[in-house]
Amino acid sequence: MAEAETKHKEKSAAPFRSGYIAIVGRPNVGKSTLLNKILGEKVAIVSPRPQTTRNRITGIRTTETSQIVFLDTPGIHQGRSMINRRLVDTALQTLDEVDGVLWLLDAHDKIKQEEERIAETLRGVETPVLILINKMDLVSKGKLLPLMDRCSQLLPGKEIVPISALKGDGVPLVLDIVEKWLAEGEKFFTQGEYTDQSERFLASEIIREKVFNLTRQEIPYGVAVTIDEFTEKEEKGLIVIGATIHTERDSHKGILIGKRGAMLKEIGQQAREELEKIFGCRIFLELFIRVDPDWTQNPNLLAEMGI
Repeated sequence: MAEAETKHKEKSAAPFRSGYIAIVGRPNVGKSTLLNKILGEKVAIVSPRPQTTRNRITGIRTTETSQIVFLDTPGIHQGRSMINRRLVDTALQTLDEVDGVLWLLDAHDKIKQEEERIAETLRGVETPVLILINKMDLVSKGKLLPLMDRCSQLLPGKEIVPISALKGDGVPLVLDIVEKWLAEGEKFFTQGEYTDQSERFLASEIIREKVFNLTRQEIPYGVAVTIDEFTEKEEKGLIVIGATIHTERDSHKGILIGKRGAMLKEIGQQAREELEKIFGCRIFLELFIRVDPDWTQNPNLLAEMGI
């Protein structure tokens, strides 16, 4: 009994640690999936389409001994449009603000120019870097080892951990390593918070995810969602949400509406069902579609959308 009490006191006496960790990588390698797995909550949308993360999403993991604030950055890639340049700038600026970096790669892919550019950038940062090879469960050891060797050449001396972001394999080890990077300090956020994103932002992201997943290759990258109304009616256990889906072309508007409104109805239904799970109440969701030609090149519209 006395021995157990002593161990409990020793554990309690351990200094509390806190800090910020960036998750970086090429688009669509599993950064958002990893963040959602770490938190056990959905704060970043997941889609097979590249560039689904447009804002720097903050996820917060708090335990008895630490608080880790994760920044899920937009994918680092080469793009010519204003929105692509802004997304990459957001990702790179994050590296100057954090206590460590998780560089995520896809085990299926060979090292490309994007990875070489990311490695070049990471060689210039003073913060610790951990290389994560995602989807380890889907490739053979014979394919995994050459990729790990190439990563060692790009970033000599950096530790490499194979993981499965979807299944959670390797994630506890990653968290153990990250916690050791953190300095002693107080919590940045209160207990129970898992993101600093507003409910309006989460709603817009869920709707945008459903657009990506349901339209597949029919609708290109030029889609955004803004929330026009977000009204909580506590007495009815209801949240009323009005949202606008912005697209660049009239032809895309027709695809989003679908035959007799079938596509828009399906987008709304899937978004509503997931939002009800997230917010724990009934959701009334009304969707509108607006054509904004070249919105991805318009700085005023990008600012309005928080990009």
